[in-house]
Amino acid sequence: MEYNKFLHKGALALAMMGVTVSAAAQSSDKASRLSLGGYGEAVMTRNFYSDNIYRYTRASDHKDDPSHGRFDLPHVTLNIGYDFGHGWTMGSEIEFEHGGTESAVEMDADEAGEYEAEIEKGGEVALEQFWINKRFGQGEFNIKMGEIVVPVGATNKYHMPTEFFTCYRPEGENTIFPCTWHQVGISLWGRVNDWRYEVQFLSGLDSERFGSQSFAHYGANSPYEFKIANNYAASLRIDNYSIKGLRLSISGYYGSTFKNTLRSIGTTYNKVKGNLAIGSFDFMLDRWNWIVRGNADYAYLSDHAAITTFNKNFPTHSGQDGSPSKHQPVAKNAFAVGIEAGYNVFSQMEKLKDTQKLYVFGRFEKYNSYAAGRQKSAYGWCDNTRVALGLNYYPVKEVVVKGEWSERFLKSGYNNEPSVSIGVAYCGWFL
Repeated sequence: MEYNKFLHKGALALAMMGVTVSAAAQSSDKASRLSLGGYGEAVMTRNFYSDNIYRYTRASDHKDDPSHGRFDLPHVTLNIGYDFGHGWTMGSEIEFEHGGTESAVEMDADEAGEYEAEIEKGGEVALEQFWINKRFGQGEFNIKMGEIVVPVGATNKYHMPTEFFTCYRPEGENTIFPCTWHQVGISLWGRVNDWRYEVQFLSGLDSERFGSQSFAHYGANSPYEFKIANNYAASLRIDNYSIKGLRLSISGYYGSTFKNTLRSIGTTYNKVKGNLAIGSFDFMLDRWNWIVRGNADYAYLSDHAAITTFNKNFPTHSGQDGSPSKHQPVAKNAFAVGIEAGYNVFSQMEKLKDTQKLYVFGRFEKYNSYAAGRQKSAYGWCDNTRVALGLNYYPVKEVVVKGEWSERFLKSGYNNEPSVSIGVAYCGWFL
């Protein structure tokens, strides 16, 4: 969504989009400085492929397995913002993922189907954002400190359900990166004419939590009541709005990921750094009743072989001093590219074009969480091509009803994975 559309939304808009507006300058009433809102998603899916844990390692045995269905609440959030005046604002976001408290039981396909408890983050709820922002001038320069979104890639920056067509967040970036990626850190950001910039200083990710099918997705999580910061990292994002209706963006990340743990490493791994470098380009065109979005992301991890050995050597059973590691091989490289386009067919209907929208869309994605590495040949099922076709119906601006057919095309030797999903979502500012 474009920058100018949110200038009147106050501190909540700042929380979601990084835009600062002084409500105190508009009114001295404290209630007018408060922003309250959020977003939520509910999805029903039928997957026409096997959910057996051996569907990749023994693909031929499970090609005729029955379909399975799922109901899910991917994300439900409550956002609270406040403008203290004199350029000081606060933003926060409390999120419930999958309707729970981030504590779950999962079956691990790389651990012979073993049931294991998974704690993604200490605490009963996920506080995805909590920060204090100080604006200087008219917003050309800002300092933000606290739990902040790391805007690397398109999905992390634009992750609300009204900012993508599919029922779930785009798969590629959501697979290989933390998503929504949030960490405690310091951000310097602002907007000058048609340019917006953001530079962040953060704690490093944790390579113990990297995996073959997820690459760095879980690296920002911590099983403790705090985030370990033995290593540090930096991120950068630059957006350009020079052409009407078009946003062009580049973003990147660099930091060390190994030894970001409480455990004593010993001398064997003294030279291992686990440096993670990410480069990303994304864009959005919103014009002529079309919305077109695209992304291209590439990641490189040094010392991936040593990290794989280190992670896999930990015991997996409780009572044996186990680690939060997934005990899986970790790739040297991962990538994700995607493009989606939707046309508002109601724009051609005189009675509907000013009140409702109906987008007919298509999306194509190609991503691989194990694009290169010591055991690449054994992880061909991490190489995915996904196609989706569907509809987005907006009866009102803040509510969208989604429906899609999709299919995940895997390499030869594995079984493709078609599915049908129906969802409803909202994104709104209540105060």
